[in-house]
Amino acid sequence: MTDSTRTERDSLGTRTVPGDAYWGIHTARALDNFAITGDSIGRYPALVAALATVKQAACRANRELGILDARRADAIESACAEITAGALHDQFPIDPIQGGAGTSTNMNANEVIANRALELLGHDRGTYTELDPLDHVNLGQSTNDVYPTAVRLAVVRHIRELVAALRRLADAFSAKADEFADVIKMGRTQLQDAVPMTLGQEFGTFAVMVREDCERLEEGIALLCESNLGGTAIGTGINGHPSYPALACAHLAELTGELVTPAANLIEATQDCGAFVQVSGILKRVAVKLSKTCNDLRLMSSGPTTGLGEINLPPVQAGSSIMPGKVNPVIPEIVNQVAFEAIGTDLTVTMAAEAGQLQLNAFEPIIAYGMLRTTTHLTAAADTLATKCVAGITPNRDHLEQGVRRSVGIVTALTPYIGYAASARIAKQALQTGQSVAEIAIELGLLTPEAIEEILGARRLAGLAGSAADTAPLRRIVRTTDGAEMPAHQHRFGTFR
Repeated sequence: MTDSTRTERDSLGTRTVPGDAYWGIHTARALDNFAITGDSIGRYPALVAALATVKQAACRANRELGILDARRADAIESACAEITAGALHDQFPIDPIQGGAGTSTNMNANEVIANRALELLGHDRGTYTELDPLDHVNLGQSTNDVYPTAVRLAVVRHIRELVAALRRLADAFSAKADEFADVIKMGRTQLQDAVPMTLGQEFGTFAVMVREDCERLEEGIALLCESNLGGTAIGTGINGHPSYPALACAHLAELTGELVTPAANLIEATQDCGAFVQVSGILKRVAVKLSKTCNDLRLMSSGPTTGLGEINLPPVQAGSSIMPGKVNPVIPEIVNQVAFEAIGTDLTVTMAAEAGQLQLNAFEPIIAYGMLRTTTHLTAAADTLATKCVAGITPNRDHLEQGVRRSVGIVTALTPYIGYAASARIAKQALQTGQSVAEIAIELGLLTPEAIEEILGARRLAGLAGSAADTAPLRRIVRTTDGAEMPAHQHRFGTFR
């Protein structure tokens, strides 16, 4: 070893590596071979920390089984703990997309841990006769059980961060639901007026949708915490101690705080990427529903003078280089784009999982890269939507209330009293003449002004009526314009020609 370089050897020959690098020959070859994204695994702290934690759990198990001496085990554990805490992540320079089913990533981890452990023991980096990356750091392991386990734990960490962000978003929607609880508006189906609701109900629905996805993500975490650690090459456990799988998973659970358990069948678990497919599908669900919500926000805020104009999104930047004063819904738009990416990545994960052959899937690196990127972007999108958009939304109360009064859709509330045919007649006439539903019902002598006022009350229209009488209109007595009283369900005027 010189001041600037050192020479290392592998089964292919020798290679010069930088003297101050913690990585070694296997990492150097991977740097030559894989230059796809311009990214590095070191830029994904959750993955690097998970690799180090898996190695630390393996080290503890091997020490406990008496196959790794305490001196080396102490040094390896200390190095792993430092990396888990955030040290040396710049020593993981390999591209996340790589051939070899993650072998280069595992080798990178072995080399960095070994060279840091050698320093702790008082030796130069590369002095592998004292502590070897493969014989000691990788003892009882294979890329094929280390890498998938580390990826699963990294994705779990990202999902927990995503769930926290989604809960913050749900809270933001809930706060607006409370704030808008008394704001009446028209609901819509197929972009046409339907029946009234409150803006609070609409925003409360957004909160429910987000919280449902948090529950699904929590279920996905349980799937990812099943590990094939100890299966080594193909799940048969070759070169491993029979007690190692359970012991290593127990130590991994202790180190991570996650309920890591050994897979029931290590051969199946080594080749099956079904858990990634399922969790990726949940992430797609999150993306689809967030995007749909943002579509609604953009529609509701459209205009502001010639669109729906129901709500105002907070202005965050000028919207045009040519149209002065224009402000665009840029925050919902960026969430839409993150959702599009997540949906596309789900297809990538699906195809990569399908493409595995026989006892191993060689395409887990693209699964890892896609899922870590998706969760990172969705987390940022959820927080951005909550803080830069939802928190500042305001309603156009008068405009919304006027829309309800003008809408033909409220005729639906009259059907229990005057029947479908009469209500349809009123709706048709309202559209033709521009008269209100209430005006026409009174004009035709179908209901008194007092009855109309009660039936078309705002709380009743939005389904918020609280009394037994309010919630049972079919059993109520209706007084018609001719002075007759009868149960509402008997009050019918037949078919209008």
